[in-house]
Amino acid sequence: MTERQNAAGRREKDRPWLMRTYAGHSTAEASNELYRRNLAKGQTGLSVAFDLPTQTGYDPDHILARGEVGRVGVPVSHLGDMRRLFQDIPLEQMNTSMTINATAMWMLALYQVVAEEHGADITKLQGTTQNDIVKEYLSRGTHVFPPGPSLRLTTDMIAYTVSHIPKWNPINICSYHLQEAGATPVQEIAYAMSTAIAVLDAVRDSGQVPAEKFGDVVARISFFVNAGVRFIEEMCKMRAFGRIWDQVTRERYGIQDPKQRRFRYGVQVNSLGLTEAQPENNVQRIVLEMLAVTLSKDARARAVQLPAWNEALGLPRPWDQQWSLRIQQVLAHESDLLEYEDIFEGSHVIEAKVAALVEESLAEIGRIDEMGGAMAAVESGYLKSQLVSSHAERRARIEGGTEKIVGVNIFESTEPNPLTADLDAAIQTVDPAVEARVVTALQRWRDTRYQPPFNHPRPCKALERLKEAAQGTDNLMEATLECARAGVTTGEWSEALREVFGEFRAPTGVSSAPVAVTAEEGTAMALVRRRVEETARELGVGKLRFLVGKPGLDGHSNGAEQIAVRARDAGFEVVYQGIRLTPEQIVDAAVAEDVHGVGLSILSGSHAQLVPDVLERLREAGAADIPVIAGGIIPNADAELLRAAGVAAVFTPKDFDITGIIGRIVDEIRKANKLDPLEVPA
Repeated sequence: MTERQNAAGRREKDRPWLMRTYAGHSTAEASNELYRRNLAKGQTGLSVAFDLPTQTGYDPDHILARGEVGRVGVPVSHLGDMRRLFQDIPLEQMNTSMTINATAMWMLALYQVVAEEHGADITKLQGTTQNDIVKEYLSRGTHVFPPGPSLRLTTDMIAYTVSHIPKWNPINICSYHLQEAGATPVQEIAYAMSTAIAVLDAVRDSGQVPAEKFGDVVARISFFVNAGVRFIEEMCKMRAFGRIWDQVTRERYGIQDPKQRRFRYGVQVNSLGLTEAQPENNVQRIVLEMLAVTLSKDARARAVQLPAWNEALGLPRPWDQQWSLRIQQVLAHESDLLEYEDIFEGSHVIEAKVAALVEESLAEIGRIDEMGGAMAAVESGYLKSQLVSSHAERRARIEGGTEKIVGVNIFESTEPNPLTADLDAAIQTVDPAVEARVVTALQRWRDTRYQPPFNHPRPCKALERLKEAAQGTDNLMEATLECARAGVTTGEWSEALREVFGEFRAPTGVSSAPVAVTAEEGTAMALVRRRVEETARELGVGKLRFLVGKPGLDGHSNGAEQIAVRARDAGFEVVYQGIRLTPEQIVDAAVAEDVHGVGLSILSGSHAQLVPDVLERLREAGAADIPVIAGGIIPNADAELLRAAGVAAVFTPKDFDITGIIGRIVDEIRKANKLDPLEVPA
């Protein structure tokens, strides 16, 4: 137990971690109201979710933003939006986490300018910008620029904040999405550490920070991790993380101060591990995952945000988020967890597991270092192919029943669920009219930003200065701040840098992924392969061709990649061009490749607009007979509308049998081509 005692002689508890909920939707005004309500309920920090156009550097009226505005977060298109987002919130007293990566510099500039307008001392601002671009190339898909320029943006932000906003964490090395993309604990540690090494090397080599202040850089690096339901292994992972970070910062960078070497991390427990089937089970999953990052004092998170029980169904309501906050508060304030020293100290079981994770992770870090570091391993496709392979193996374990998920592949019978009796009321929906209102407000901003009461200078000079800085070697933060003050929009800032840096399409990892499910005689895969071959023979083609498309800005490509890999292994010729495509591009590819089926994967909620658009364009192209299959987080009511619009089949996360899905796709291709049903079962 702790030695500290209060005046009454009782043990003093350790201070709880920062308690956050990841929030933002619709508009800046609606999100501001939500933040103030959450703070009033006892939340101790803010965690801002931005919508996909904001994350990928597009204004709400860009063609790729259709259907995405305000869906998975708040749209912030300019300084006016940031003002409204934090209205009546004292930023000097706040700890704000912003989940933003490619456009992190831009969002921090807007935040700083708003703080200055509040009269805040920016040296006292506390919070975090995620700003980890490597995991975007691998798993989340909101990257914009190539690896080199992206690393420069990160480097410039770190150098600027160390000098001007010293309490700010300019980067949150984020392994969270790596786990959701299939990473094992060893891969999660190794890839995150390799990213941190690439960033620290770049800052050191940039010459922007004096050697004697490099310890301040290391001290401001934080991490953002995932915690799955295997909470013993996850807790050991966090202890291993801390041990490796201490070693790397001491040996590679010569940091002597133990406080500067401290492993500082926040956590969001696993959202994509939550199930659509029997979603009430997600509550106990969330609690177990939280224990992984709170039980061990020596590896306890500094900030925790929990998803809501119904996130596999759609956008959580304020009440659902309150429930998740209360889970944290009960543990911190009712239990005796915070009264004791580390309860795992001296456990030979824990020590052996931690030592094994450290050894294996260091070996993988060494392999990446030999390739030239994290950026080289991204560009070569090595990291992505490893994740796709790991994820395929995990999916195979779930389908084969060796990895058990309650309510999904075991104990599937259930009583009627009163929480989801009315599915339309069990989640929060974003009014489709929000997008039009946001676009109109953006147009008004562009037309009036030079006029009272704002009187912003003309943005063209600020944007020219930004491009000049990007073409040279100047730190980009000052030019970005000038753009923010000039009323520049998110899309204008990003487009200026796109002109200089170009864009980047990350490797998909599909072509190099090994076979995860074999087609041995008698297996489900063997039967599906036979159906694929027979259908191709009847159609008089060498192979069935299937296009997997991701329209819009949703970068969660894990599901699409697993469908593509399994379809390939079942004998399809697969056309998969990666993320961020317009419906027009998808239809053009479908026609050019003469495909037999199209699969569309969307998790962001934009399916209601984008899928019918694809259907209409196929009809206009004379290809209405190509069956379209949709997959993603699609509420039942939306699924019915999509089927009524002409979608052949709809799959959601509850449909975990990927081999079975491929069999259904074959059925739809046969039906569309008026072939008799095959007697061979899928």
